[in-house]
Amino acid sequence: MAGKKGVHFGGGNIGRGFVAEFLHNSGYEVVFVDVMDSIIESLQKTKSYEVTEIGDDGEKKFTIDNYRALNSKHEMEKVIHEIATADVVTCAVGPNILKFIAKPIAEGIEARKSSEPLSVIACENMIGATDALRGFIEGHLGEEVKKDIKTKARFANSAIDRIVPLQPEGAGLNVLIEKFYEWCVEEKPFDGKPPPIKGIHFVQDLKPYIERKLFTVNTGHATAAYYGYNRGKKYVHEVLQDKELHDIVQDTLKETAHLICTQHTHVSTKEQSEYVQAIVKRISNPALEDIVTRVGRAPLRKLSRRERFIAPAAHLAEMNESYKGLLGGIEMAFRFQNVEGDEESAELAKKLKELDAEAAVKDICGLEAEHPLFKDVVAVVKKVQGGS
Repeated sequence: MAGKKGVHFGGGNIGRGFVAEFLHNSGYEVVFVDVMDSIIESLQKTKSYEVTEIGDDGEKKFTIDNYRALNSKHEMEKVIHEIATADVVTCAVGPNILKFIAKPIAEGIEARKSSEPLSVIACENMIGATDALRGFIEGHLGEEVKKDIKTKARFANSAIDRIVPLQPEGAGLNVLIEKFYEWCVEEKPFDGKPPPIKGIHFVQDLKPYIERKLFTVNTGHATAAYYGYNRGKKYVHEVLQDKELHDIVQDTLKETAHLICTQHTHVSTKEQSEYVQAIVKRISNPALEDIVTRVGRAPLRKLSRRERFIAPAAHLAEMNESYKGLLGGIEMAFRFQNVEGDEESAELAKKLKELDAEAAVKDICGLEAEHPLFKDVVAVVKKVQGGS
């Protein structure tokens, strides 16, 4: 594995503390790409940083080195060259930024001389993130390259799961991260030759893993955060210490567990129940000091059609099954407005002032008036807009 190179878009905590850790531990040189001057300058000036994993059994520290960093605002030609000569490209930039990183990746793919195709894996909290990135990339590719894309690049969706709490003041590049992790990647696109990255679980069918994670970890975490915010709690673990709120989170996850076991029949009720309790235990860990406003940020994305609340609630509504717990979480998410440091919460407040309830649900949640979930979400929005 010596001499392998991974280009990673996003110099944030997930990039440095999760993706880069895996690449580094697998013998890859990591090239970070970002537009944030402060992060890139720090990475360029510092030869190594520390990742601290925290779990029930205490802390474990790892040193990450063998990396470089490029600012894509000023060094785009270098970025394209690095992609053209890389083995793997990953990203953890947020779903809304995928379209902006697509062009340099496309130009890097077109400039490749290697006979081995580039492995492209998006590491985002989004179903089909790599498919979305591929769509943006192909929009910048010439017809010849697009026609023969499999010889140039392989695209695999992934599901990532690791909590990165708010970092201690003065941490710099060092990252505090939970010990637990799961990184599942589709195996099929690699035709039997997946990239050698230790810790990745390559799977034949990713959908159950993505939905299990999104509708359990993300739904549970966000439900706790939004209820906590509305009840004046600071930390997620404080929310779970409150019996009433703990039961609300559990009841919500019973609904999503029922959905997962119904849609993916190979997942047993017992297996999903154990998974749920493991997740509740994880997010209840006081050592994470996970602040509810950090977990709740970006409510517009989290209330969108394919996300952690609306997607499972819509499936359950279509099945004529209960989604009462999810509806409560949806209400609390709509109440997450004008939170300091979160632009989307301000935008949410603005939309709820400018739009009537029906228009807001169509715009924010992507639901049509005919959908069986629509009326209930409209009722929730009217309640929030009415101040009750």
